[in-house]
Amino acid sequence: MSAAISSLRPNTPPPVRVGERCSRTMQFTGESIAAFARLTGDANPLHTDTEAAARSRHGQVIAAGQHSASQLIGLAATYFSRGHSDDSRHLRELLCLNFNFSLKSPVFADESADFSWVVASLEWSGRLQGWLVQADGAVKAGQRLCVVARATLLIKAFDQGA
Repeated sequence: MSAAISSLRPNTPPPVRVGERCSRTMQFTGESIAAFARLTGDANPLHTDTEAAARSRHGQVIAAGQHSASQLIGLAATYFSRGHSDDSRHLRELLCLNFNFSLKSPVFADESADFSWVVASLEWSGRLQGWLVQADGAVKAGQRLCVVARATLLIKAFDQGA
């Protein structure tokens, strides 16, 4: 893409609005949990060994916390860089500056989980020439809150005239 990053000014409409949401629903299979654990060097048998997991307090295989966190990061990176569309006219430069996660409850193998972000605040940064966005994330499985997250993102709009 040959679009240049615009210099944006504080009176330029922000690329997102407070209250804007994105979400996806997915399941981690026992196989995907084990594969992710191996890929990230997590040798905890609760992610790979059904017999060990059955003897644990949760009674079954659980996804690693970083598995849920990585899916939240991926959702933020995809949504906030593309907006509501796959149309290249809506692409934005996104830098993920910070993420914080609190792991509250496990996500179990083959359980449906909802991953979401909501824009909590935004402010113009003249120094960074972009919008600093605070977003609140969550992973819920049924009525259980599994992960709580907070993101700081820098979003810059692409100049469509370049």
